[in-house]
Amino acid sequence: MQFPERFSHLPEYAFPRLRRLLDDTAPGGPVVQMTIGEPRHAFPDWVTQKISETSAEFGKYPANHGTPGLLSAIADWVQGRYGVRLDPDTQIMALNGTREGLFGAALALCPERIGGQRPIILTPNPFYQVYAVAALASGAEPIYVPATAETGFLPDFTALDAQTLDRVAIVYVCSPANPQGAVADERYWTELLALAERHDFRVFADECYSEVYRTSPPVGALEIAAKVGADPERVTIFHSLSKRSNLPGLRSGFVAGGPKSIAAIKQLRAYAGAPLPLPLQHASEAVWRDEAHVAASRARYQAKYDIADDVFADVPDWNAPEAGFFLWLSVEDGEAATQKLWRETGVRVLPGAYLAREVDGFNPGKGYIRVAMVVDEDELKQGLKTLRDCLLR
Repeated sequence: MQFPERFSHLPEYAFPRLRRLLDDTAPGGPVVQMTIGEPRHAFPDWVTQKISETSAEFGKYPANHGTPGLLSAIADWVQGRYGVRLDPDTQIMALNGTREGLFGAALALCPERIGGQRPIILTPNPFYQVYAVAALASGAEPIYVPATAETGFLPDFTALDAQTLDRVAIVYVCSPANPQGAVADERYWTELLALAERHDFRVFADECYSEVYRTSPPVGALEIAAKVGADPERVTIFHSLSKRSNLPGLRSGFVAGGPKSIAAIKQLRAYAGAPLPLPLQHASEAVWRDEAHVAASRARYQAKYDIADDVFADVPDWNAPEAGFFLWLSVEDGEAATQKLWRETGVRVLPGAYLAREVDGFNPGKGYIRVAMVVDEDELKQGLKTLRDCLLR
């Protein structure tokens, strides 16, 4: 029996790989989990109440693309956040988690050939791993563009040659960036959109961490696209309630973009997608309409930034993130540092190399560890001090 070759070179996923690295070694102290980006701040009590009130609708097939109330709430949120008005019926689709959307949109929108050649999908390196799988499933060639300290921890797509760019179908951008916490500013988006116009490719903006930031809300891709008058089909954005509202288990997000793009995504989704159950859609509608819980959670993350700044104030190469809830800490070797930290202290982090790909002998994540600031403030402070004393002094 044969198996497809297109996925045969995928590395083992990061977290099974981490378990294989560490689980045969006893922790050297009380376990502090700082690996997976699972928000632990409280979500609003009324979320479960809303689900309970509408629980009879678990007995109905859900609206595949989103209920009118949910789509309207998302449209209102986008307008309030970015100043862009979207048509709820033609420019937005609800998602069963944004990973589904980031994958399905590539299948729906990536052409089979560009100029008679295999298309290219560009991703940052390191990156959220679904980007690479989406490229391979679409029949495209993934090209991993380094996002390093030298490039401000965002990929410099303008550095690619014209011949490569002419084959590009889709560019994935994560802003705020996972794992580095860098934010694409107005100039970055403007230059990328100009590049996309010249070489006729789409921009997929993964903005799932947009509401976790230090001071100023990050600008959005649609916001800048509207400002510069870009083709509405040029940009597709992806958002989630997982990080914004501390509801990763709700599996609720959305994709938005040009009417033609969303129609194509909806068409594929009708055959292959799994819509969000109706009670969860009703709860999501209420969550998108409430900002109080978002502000309260963000204040806690801002306090955590202050804790990290204080703990690492004297550490060379300290990279204070602009947004998101990860620390991207420079070490000599991320895998060795992860093992040492676990073996000697019980603090558990993720090697940066597990989030990246080696290209031409270089893995841009190799000299880093990713630390998720999801535990409570007291545990975070102690965990970061323990990490610093073990690895960075």
